[in-house]
Amino acid sequence: MALQGPIPVTFAQVFPHGCYVVGEVEAVKDFDASTNGRFVQARDKSTGELVWQVAVMDADPAVKPGQKTVAVKILAPVQPVPPAPMPGLPFTPVEFDHVTVTPYVNGTGRLAYSIKVREMRAPRTGTAPAKPATATTAKDAA
Repeated sequence: MALQGPIPVTFAQVFPHGCYVVGEVEAVKDFDASTNGRFVQARDKSTGELVWQVAVMDADPAVKPGQKTVAVKILAPVQPVPPAPMPGLPFTPVEFDHVTVTPYVNGTGRLAYSIKVREMRAPRTGTAPAKPATATTAKDAA
């Protein structure tokens, strides 16, 4: 099969309604290398970059409440800094670049996705989040 490993996608494909930072950027622990009292940060298996993680809330109104918050892993040599908060908003909007998803089966036997990115930034000004594509029906065409 030609499709192996992380699958490159766009930010708009993963978060068509945008997303918001709801946690701190934290180092991801390498559970195999860490020992009691000695923390070792995880490195990406493909690139060797340090792995960081931030919790974000998906702004899609159709997403179930229990699935709204997801962890995004950031590959970067130093700890990424979230964008500055925006006045009047309870959460900070964020966008990611160089996004990949890796499907896996989680502990409950369900399909899940690991989201990895290379950059975290403030949303571009003057552009609205991409709207999901909808199928045109004969009724719409009339």
